[in-house]
Amino acid sequence: MILGNFSEVSEFRLLGFSEISHLHPLLFVVLLSLYILTLMANTVIALIMNSDNTLHSPMYFFLTQLSCLDICYLSVIIPNILENLMVGTIGISKARCAMQMFFFLFFGVAECFLLAAMSLDRYVAICCPLHYTIVMNSRVCKSLVAGTYICGTAVGLVHTIITFNLPFCGFAINHFFCEIQPLLDLLCGNTFPSEIQVIVVAVFAILCPFLLIIYSYSRIISTILLMSSAESQQKAFSTCSSHLLVVILFYGTASSMYLRPKYTYSASVDKFLSLSYSVVTPLLNPTIYSLRNEEVKRALRKKWRNINLLWKCNRIFALFQMVVVVFFTVNSCSVKGISR
Repeated sequence: MILGNFSEVSEFRLLGFSEISHLHPLLFVVLLSLYILTLMANTVIALIMNSDNTLHSPMYFFLTQLSCLDICYLSVIIPNILENLMVGTIGISKARCAMQMFFFLFFGVAECFLLAAMSLDRYVAICCPLHYTIVMNSRVCKSLVAGTYICGTAVGLVHTIITFNLPFCGFAINHFFCEIQPLLDLLCGNTFPSEIQVIVVAVFAILCPFLLIIYSYSRIISTILLMSSAESQQKAFSTCSSHLLVVILFYGTASSMYLRPKYTYSASVDKFLSLSYSVVTPLLNPTIYSLRNEEVKRALRKKWRNINLLWKCNRIFALFQMVVVVFFTVNSCSVKGISR
C-alpha cells in the first residue's frame, strides 16, 4: 500500500486474492460454478412460489423476496471477484466503488430485516394461529418488505456518504470488493470516529433485528412446548428450523465481521468471512428451504412433471408433423408418377 496525501484519489486498486495467485484458476471455476448454481436455485424457487397457487401465503411471499435479495446481493460482488481472478489486481473508480459499497450494504441490511420479518410471520402463525390471516394480510406483508428496503437504503447511504467524504491516504484495497472495513485502513488520521460509526450502525442493522428474532423464537418455542400433540410440535419445529438455520448462518458471519473494533481486522480472515455471508449463504438459503419444506418439494415435483409432460407432448407433436410431411411427400410423388 502506498501512503501519502491521496484525499483526492479518483481510483482504487482491488488486490483481491493476490497472496494466493497460484490458486486463481481453481477459485475462478469454483466461484463461477457457485454463482451460476445460486442464480439458478434462487430463480427456480422464486418462479415456483409465484406460479403455484398453494404457495401464495405470507411465508412464501417473504421467501420469494429473500431469493430476489440473494440474487441481487451476490451479483453486486461476484463479477468483480471473477474479473480479479482472471486479470489479477484491478482498478475501480471512486464513484463505482461507492456504488458497490452502497448496494452491498443496501441488499445486506434489507436481508437482515427481512429475516426478522419472517420470524415475526412465524411467531404470529404459531402463537396466534386464529388471528394469522387478519394480522399478516397482504398490506402488512408489503409494508414489512418496504420497511426492509427503507432500512437498507438508510444504512447504505449513511455509511457510503460518510466514508467517501473522508480523506484517503492510500488507494490499494486489500479485499475483493469495496467493503467498509478495508476502506477504513485507507483513511487518513484518526479513524476511531469512523469505527464507532460502523459499530453503531451495525448494532442497528444487525443486532436489533437479531434480538427481535431471538424474542420471536423464545415465544415460539414456549408455545410449541405447550402443544399437546407430538405431531403438531414436530410440524411447528420443522417449519421454524429452516428459518432459524439461515438466521444463524447469516447473522453469525455478518456480526463477526462488523461488530468488532478495527485493531482485530485481518485481511485473510475478513475475506473468508465476506465469502461466507456473501457467497455461501445465498446458495444455502434456497437449498435449506426447498429440502426441508414438504410444500416446496411437492410444488417442485409437480412443476417437473408438467415440464416432462410438455416435453413429451412436444415430441409427439414433432413426430406427428414428421409423419404428415412424409405422408404428403409420398402422396405427391405417387400423383406425379401416375400423371406421367
